[in-house]
Amino acid sequence: MNVAPAIRRGLDVALELTVVGSFSRIGYAARRALFDWDTAPVADLSGRVAVVTGATSGLGLAAAHLLAERGADLVLVGRDEARTEAARRAILHAQPGNHIETVIADLASLDAVRAGAAQLARLLPRIDVLIHNAGLLSHELQRTDDGIELTAQVHVVAPFLLTAALLPVLRVSDTPRVITVSSGGMYTQRLDVDALETPPQPFDGVRAYANAKRAQVVLNQQWTQHAAARAIAFHAMHPGWADTPGVQSSLPSFRRVMRPILRTAEQGADTIAWLAGTPEALESNGDFWLDRHRRTTTWLPQTRTAPIEAERLWNWCLDRSGTRELIEAAS
Repeated sequence: MNVAPAIRRGLDVALELTVVGSFSRIGYAARRALFDWDTAPVADLSGRVAVVTGATSGLGLAAAHLLAERGADLVLVGRDEARTEAARRAILHAQPGNHIETVIADLASLDAVRAGAAQLARLLPRIDVLIHNAGLLSHELQRTDDGIELTAQVHVVAPFLLTAALLPVLRVSDTPRVITVSSGGMYTQRLDVDALETPPQPFDGVRAYANAKRAQVVLNQQWTQHAAARAIAFHAMHPGWADTPGVQSSLPSFRRVMRPILRTAEQGADTIAWLAGTPEALESNGDFWLDRHRRTTTWLPQTRTAPIEAERLWNWCLDRSGTRELIEAAS
């Protein structure tokens, strides 16, 4: 599209302010045309190694397919062996030349995450891209065997632990990246560390999910301030509103109303794959992205995170994941 860059950016910002237009497939299609994505595809990832959690369906599976199409070697991390193997075979069927492994680890168990990280470290000489995609939205209060509310563990503590355990393998890469799949739902929520630890009653699963997603974005920025993660690019993104199995099962009313304009999983996953290869992801750190562009992390003043609260979150994750000594040793 032959439009001056300043005008393109202005149109993009105007689209973002509509929210519905921005998050829906309308926003994806408009930006794809506006910024000529078809002439700037995802970078060639041949020889690069990407680890994807939650890779058996939805955004994770779509991202894995997109990465494989660009030549990446993959490790799919899932909690169900049969489904993870089925995902591996599906990707290999589409891209028979790729090298694809699987690791089974349920993020609802920190021991399973530790075991999965150890397996990844044995399996891989390096990791170029670590993608935290696994997630859930539970409408009932559940605590894991580790004593942590399920949503907070799967979205916050387990990815923190996995990142910490894989720091040595990430550092071997010349361009290591950690990409966290968050949600636009976090825009409505102020970080509440106390609610991560002890959710208020009655339990509100949507609020717990939004709080966990806000925590992911805050941690994405916190990692960039610590020596243990030096030379690693951390980025978070949100996929917009995509029609995934998770949305179908956990937000059926939303899906029923919005279905005509929901994105496909592939459209939602586009920025994940783009961040995995673009040089632009190495030019900054700790950013939040939608549709291949940096976005603000706060729309409402009351949702801004104070530095002291961000540090509280960091320390809560250190304690809950048992990684304080591990990260201090890596610093």
